[in-house]
Amino acid sequence: MKKALMFCIGILSTSLILAQDVADAVRYSMDEIQGTARFRAMGGAFGALGGDMSAVNINPAGSAIFNNSHASLSLGFFNKEDDITYFNGVNTSSNTFVDINQIGATFVFSNTNPDSPWKKFTISGAFDRVADFDDDWVASGINPNTSIVEYFHINAQGLRLDEISALPGETISQAYSEIGAIYGFRNQQAFLGFEGFIIDPVEDTDDNTEYIRNINGTNFNQRFAYASRGYNGKMAFNFATNYDDKFYFGLNLNAHFIDFERTTFFDESNSNSSGVTDVSFDNNLRTTGSGFSFQLGGIAKLTEEFRVGLSYSSPTWYRISEETSQFLSTTRIENGSSVNQIVNPNVTNIFPDYRLQTPGKITGSLAYVFARKGLLSFDYSVKDYSNARFRPTSDVFFSSLNNDINTALTSAVAYRFGGEYRFKQLSFRGGYRFEESPYQDDTFFGDLTGYSLGLGYNFGNINLDVAFSQSERDINYQFYNVGLTDSALIQSRFTDVILSLGFRI
Repeated sequence: MKKALMFCIGILSTSLILAQDVADAVRYSMDEIQGTARFRAMGGAFGALGGDMSAVNINPAGSAIFNNSHASLSLGFFNKEDDITYFNGVNTSSNTFVDINQIGATFVFSNTNPDSPWKKFTISGAFDRVADFDDDWVASGINPNTSIVEYFHINAQGLRLDEISALPGETISQAYSEIGAIYGFRNQQAFLGFEGFIIDPVEDTDDNTEYIRNINGTNFNQRFAYASRGYNGKMAFNFATNYDDKFYFGLNLNAHFIDFERTTFFDESNSNSSGVTDVSFDNNLRTTGSGFSFQLGGIAKLTEEFRVGLSYSSPTWYRISEETSQFLSTTRIENGSSVNQIVNPNVTNIFPDYRLQTPGKITGSLAYVFARKGLLSFDYSVKDYSNARFRPTSDVFFSSLNNDINTALTSAVAYRFGGEYRFKQLSFRGGYRFEESPYQDDTFFGDLTGYSLGLGYNFGNINLDVAFSQSERDINYQFYNVGLTDSALIQSRFTDVILSLGFRI
């Protein structure tokens, strides 16, 4: 039967193969611009200010504030500390890395016609990290009720035995690959459970669709290790202009890049005297993608001191590629002896590309500048995460997933405050930011709050800035989307130190 269906692979929906979920839409929709030290020190509240390379990513009109051509380079020290609670287990983790997180330049061209109200225009290019995916943590504890068997059992129920098992003479690799190509991700998971003796058919016939569990009882000792690497980057190509030194307009054309790798290791043991006593289940995911978005923005000087800004960030249209691999090993008691079973397909699933549209965002901004003494600024942004869409929407699986996104996600508000006080060549800065959870249930993925401090020194043609920022967010991380759906509570604290060098060019 499987052999006969091979010709259908080319027209089968990608939904038969992939297993995206709401968390994927959120991961690639978040925009945590790390930015320059000045930008970070003031909480990122630059929508009405401009005059900073990272401000261009908030409001593209900001580059027209520069009076001279300018370039900047930023180096960041980033630390993430987690406290992880899972039933009776408590673990901690700390991840630290150093990287260049921002680089950019603006070129200012003044209008030589003194009678024209268009005073100048600017052309800019800037790269910023939008998000970092580097993370490592471990959750462990005794689950009193739910075993990993539920994951394999739920995936198997209702599927024919001949659609989750190897044909005579097929190797594990051949069967796993062929089942995935024809029937999809769910059948592959059932195949792993069947070959690992975690589940058994009620009847040993091809048309059997009911399965029994080979893990029973309570108090399952579980350990889940998570490791990820990668980043989401954004390259902005900017054009902006200044009208009569009162109004500033800008446009960004943005190229986006995703590089994400994740590995999870799950281990479970129990004290059963029969059936499966130990399970190890490893999953690897590699995601790469590229996308496009645009931004429009304006800044108005209502007075010499008071400025307002407004910007629109379009959705980002991504094309994403994914590949996965899996490994399973089990230990079972059979005739009074322990038997080890290894199910290692040694297969990398390379899937057809799919598309993701992230939500757009609107930002309104206010700023008050105290001549050369300092300034205060405020940004208010709204992004409706429920507008995220997997495409094509005509696909049955993606249509269902988009309905889940509508139900699970909501509109999220973010606001940022920033201030700066200047004393001669020295600047003192501070900021605060708050970002609502994109989820309807914010106990699942909490709000983010943070504060920042910074110093800057102006040497004339060179600026040297440093910023310290810290923020916190709590999430409940669900191990699997079906069966074993218990969550680990992760209380995260993010600490950044950024050093920036800016200079006239």
